[in-house]
Amino acid sequence: MVKIEELEKQLNQGFIKGIYLMYGEETFLLEQQLNKIKKSFGEIVKGINYITIDETNIQELIPDIETPAFGFPNKLIIAKNTGIFRREVKGRNEGQSKEFKEKLNDYLKENINMINDSVILIFVEKEAEKNSIYNTIEKIGTICNFEEQKPFEITKRMKSICNAYDVNVSENVIQYLIECCGTNMQDLINEIRKLIEYAGKNGTIEKRDIDKLCTKKIESVIFDLTDNLGQKKVKEAIDVLYNLIASKEPIQKILITLYNHFKKLYFVKIAISHNKDIATSLNLKSNQLFLVNKYKIQAKGFDIVELRKIIQELEDLDYKYKIGLIDLNIGLEAILCAYCS
Repeated sequence: MVKIEELEKQLNQGFIKGIYLMYGEETFLLEQQLNKIKKSFGEIVKGINYITIDETNIQELIPDIETPAFGFPNKLIIAKNTGIFRREVKGRNEGQSKEFKEKLNDYLKENINMINDSVILIFVEKEAEKNSIYNTIEKIGTICNFEEQKPFEITKRMKSICNAYDVNVSENVIQYLIECCGTNMQDLINEIRKLIEYAGKNGTIEKRDIDKLCTKKIESVIFDLTDNLGQKKVKEAIDVLYNLIASKEPIQKILITLYNHFKKLYFVKIAISHNKDIATSLNLKSNQLFLVNKYKIQAKGFDIVELRKIIQELEDLDYKYKIGLIDLNIGLEAILCAYCS
């Protein structure tokens, strides 16, 4: 198993050989490295020296490996979402047959020298069970799990991009960008490009630029709304709600996100009172741990009885809306005003 940074370094140096398994949730970085391999490979002619495999034609993989790349020294085979790394569930058609997996596993082990000489074989999966083929590739090839990037890893990448364009940015500002826009690399790349263009060469990206230019995730905006509620600032809370509606966020999504947010604050209060781990209570991923402190700080603005009441009111609003007794916009405004009064 190699880390993403190690694989990037190998590919940047042009070291591409043999069998790869690339999988994980960070699809942007995965596709970036896959494109890098294609570019380094050189001229590709589909059906001759470039073969694509998926779940529907995985049975052709072995014949495709054995067929020469006529007129070319090597062949690139990309086997994507094939099902051979999915767990078999009795009674359900999950993944490929056990017999085929065993056959392919034996073939890879017995023919690794030939594959290394003439084929670059890349398996690309959303997730991969550690089965016999996984274990074989781990011994004779290269495996990279493209996990979602942690904030410090994202910060490093964002600073590297800014440096390439001679644009200055502090770690605190990048942290604020992550808080506002989430941890999805594709989204962050799009946002940092806007900020770089705005700052210009030798310029500096500031927090106010993020507020002015970036598209904030609804979860981040809900944090702002809840901050205002905790401080009993009704006008500011209503303004945030109106801005969400004006940005074309569906009112049902706003209600659900607000409801889930207050539930998390409620769980935080319970976790603190029972000396439990907040990250575990909120079921946060490793790249979301920076949210723990934000939730703790915000939870201080509410007591547990208030949170239970707001959660119940939001549930009641949803019910009344579904039976046609109230408009969601009016209902949300009423709840916010009542709490702040």
